[in-house]
Amino acid sequence: MRAAWTVFAKEFLENFRDRRTLVSALVFGPLFGPLLFGAMVSRSVEQSMLSADRVLTLTVSGGERAPGLLEFLRSHGVKVNPVSLSEQGARSAVRRGRAPVVLLVPQSYAARFEAGEPAPLYLVADSADSETRKIAARAGSILAAFGNSIAQLRLQGRGVEPLLAVPIAVNDVDASTPAGRAVAILGLMTYFVLFALLMGGMYLAIDATAGERERGSLEALLTLPVPRAALVGGKILATCAYMCISLAITLLAFVTVSRWLPLDRLGLSSDFGLGRALAFFAICMPFIPLGAALMTLVASFTKSYREAQTYLAAVLLVPTLPIAFASIYSLKTKTSLMLIPSLSQHLLMTSLLKDQPVSAVDVMISAGSSLVLAAGLFVLTARHWRRETMLG
Repeated sequence: MRAAWTVFAKEFLENFRDRRTLVSALVFGPLFGPLLFGAMVSRSVEQSMLSADRVLTLTVSGGERAPGLLEFLRSHGVKVNPVSLSEQGARSAVRRGRAPVVLLVPQSYAARFEAGEPAPLYLVADSADSETRKIAARAGSILAAFGNSIAQLRLQGRGVEPLLAVPIAVNDVDASTPAGRAVAILGLMTYFVLFALLMGGMYLAIDATAGERERGSLEALLTLPVPRAALVGGKILATCAYMCISLAITLLAFVTVSRWLPLDRLGLSSDFGLGRALAFFAICMPFIPLGAALMTLVASFTKSYREAQTYLAAVLLVPTLPIAFASIYSLKTKTSLMLIPSLSQHLLMTSLLKDQPVSAVDVMISAGSSLVLAAGLFVLTARHWRRETMLG
């Protein structure tokens, strides 16, 4: 252990003296994610508020054929922009951005409406545009309300109670909490946390392996009468130390950024304070030796600093892939999923963001699986360092 701590002190201090590496590992990586996250969330909230408060402007062609419809639209706060367009012209106007949505009232509308038959309307929109989809959805809901009101009037005119046409009334009951709804926006936070954690130790893992080989100091280091496991252990410990520092800086940055997020304007809440940050730190701690051992093992097979950077850039994506699958398949916290490192940490942190209880058994399984895999990678790395190919 004395030899391992000696190697740890050497690697820690050498990496600390490299200012550019230190800035990349402990400043750019930990702070860039929270700042980008805060900017993205703030922009998303602002756009949502603007869309809700913005007056709906609807371009209508052939509105003279449906005066009742136009009056209904204006009574619901819709600003009607009358034009004269064919169906092809409406498509062209939407594609070129001259009008986000165009409502076409065909010539057959008035005759079919007076005959009590379904009167056609065409709502032309570009579904590939997210903003256009929102406008089309608002316009569609207002047109549906107009259709329902006309149907009720027709039933009353024929002496039929309109409620007979509504056999059931479905009432939506939202059981979510403000914190739970906020996770739809804050769920990306766990990705930035794990990514910054790995970034904090990547440069040291490269310098302690490929960097030593490229400088020619690795051969002298391996000739020392010290067990290879002690050398590897010291380097991994130093990598873990910088990963812990990076994780702490990232979480503190998220604590600061979350206080400025305008989530309350959407009826959401996020209590991401120091207590929650400490819980995140404890959940991620078992993942740190796993990431350090993985990066050290991969970097040990490379022969130059540049080659190690290439391989470790791909390695950084591996632990974050389970998070993508969790988002695609909407995975919930299960005991069986706690066996998968990074995914288990993501699910546990997401549960905390939702203010849901976290099982101590799940935390222990998550930590145990990460530490067992880290121990296996450490053994593989130590065995690789005993080979003569390390000097090649």
